[in-house]
Amino acid sequence: MSYEGKFVSAVIPAAGMGTRMEHDMNKIFIIMENRPILAHTLEAFQQCEEVDEIVVVAKPEELSYLHAEFQSDYPFTKVRAIVAGGETRQDSVFNGLMAVDPACDIVLIHDGARPFVDQRLIHDSIIGVIEHGACVVGVPVKDTIKVIDEDQKIRYTPQRKTLWKVQTPQSFIYEFIVDAHLRAQDEEIKATDDSSLVEQLGYPVHMVMGSYSNIKITTPDDLKFAKAILWNWK
Repeated sequence: MSYEGKFVSAVIPAAGMGTRMEHDMNKIFIIMENRPILAHTLEAFQQCEEVDEIVVVAKPEELSYLHAEFQSDYPFTKVRAIVAGGETRQDSVFNGLMAVDPACDIVLIHDGARPFVDQRLIHDSIIGVIEHGACVVGVPVKDTIKVIDEDQKIRYTPQRKTLWKVQTPQSFIYEFIVDAHLRAQDEEIKATDDSSLVEQLGYPVHMVMGSYSNIKITTPDDLKFAKAILWNWK
């Protein structure tokens, strides 16, 4: 447990709507290889000796199911709390941050619908926080990126070697990320990821090499790709 005496918490936002999945259930409960997507995600953090606890953030209407049937079928001993999410992902993450153990030194925030996180990514994220204070997992983009305007006209082409596709975990010294969220609330700042909030405070954020298999399952095509990854992992 822990790493170099640091208490490590994992916050797993799993309260998204999942409308792009075109499915009649929350995507995190879709079955892959006899287990829900969320169970695959939680298993990675359960198995990591350096992670002390897991906090899951869920939709309010799914809390009773997660507390009862889900935990009965998948008894992850490190899940310390299951809390209700908010109106946005940013709100949900903040609720998760408020539910971690008071001893928390390092927090890893990881999408519940990103089930292919592995032990190397979790370990490197913890090391990244110890060395830099804040870090995110990502991979270099493979395609040329174009920046366009509202009329679909290309404005410019950024250099591909400077562009990375951000994944999760996004990992921080606990005080850094809480301060960033509190400032965002005071100044009504909205962001699509936690790193952006920390960056706006002036904290440097380090990039950790991720994995192209560490996909977020958002669309039906993602689900097909995920099943192919699982098949190759057998």
